[in-house]
Amino acid sequence: MKLKTLSKLGMALGLSFLLAACNEGDSTKKEDAKDVNLAYVEWDTEIASTNVVGQVLEDLGYDVTLTPLDNAIMWEAVSKGEADGMVAAWLPHTHGSQYEKYKSDLDELGENLAGAKIGLVVPSYMDANSIEDLTNEADHTITGIEPGAGITAATEKALEEYDNLSDWNFLTSSSGAMTTALSKAIKNKEEIIVTGWSPHWKFAKYDLKYLEDPKGVYGGEETINTFVRKGLKEDQPDVYTVLDNFNWTSEDLESVMLNILNGDDPKDAAKQWIKDNPDKVAEWTKDIKNN
Repeated sequence: MKLKTLSKLGMALGLSFLLAACNEGDSTKKEDAKDVNLAYVEWDTEIASTNVVGQVLEDLGYDVTLTPLDNAIMWEAVSKGEADGMVAAWLPHTHGSQYEKYKSDLDELGENLAGAKIGLVVPSYMDANSIEDLTNEADHTITGIEPGAGITAATEKALEEYDNLSDWNFLTSSSGAMTTALSKAIKNKEEIIVTGWSPHWKFAKYDLKYLEDPKGVYGGEETINTFVRKGLKEDQPDVYTVLDNFNWTSEDLESVMLNILNGDDPKDAAKQWIKDNPDKVAEWTKDIKNN
């Protein structure tokens, strides 16, 4: 979905001021610098993963800033060197357009988590098993997340590709609003269709299912990938090494998300996971040289 011009301008100006404050106007190499700026999109998965990686770097002595951004602006910020990296890129489908646009200006470090997926999700008590089965469920409404998200674009395409969805409503808001609506519907055993992705805590908390996607609009299995700005390897080799080594499982990620859901501050949840998983953290940091 296209963002309104004023929204784009406001976000761009906000990003400029925020990153200027973080970077303090320094455009030179940062061989000895301890400042690190990690960008992320405010999905539960990326809040969890970015806080964990950020905390690992803090434990190594870095001054880490975590900058939440709109999906497209996150990619742009890293490509321009305004942020140092991100561990929040869903490929090949969800962020496919951003990848094609910015990949030549980024260093690609590969996947940090395998087995991710996106699609339309419903409570298991609903009869529909395929997108093509949908008729008048949930008052002809799909509940979505942010307008700039890749899954939002895929859902808009689904409304065009599936004839039975041609007159349906698609409500976009935020990840939090979506999960709140899902929780309320399940509590009342009502019908609801949401844009969903996994890993995500909702699959651990509720009995849910993906609707089959015979037209392949949402693609197949995805991976979550790490990208960094050009020059990071030379400027901050240890930061580059940690981000390059970062890799974990859906179970790891969901455990952090569940702790956040249950009331832990994301930073505290990250610290607890690090405390509970020293062997995995040691794998990420084993090749660093200067700490």
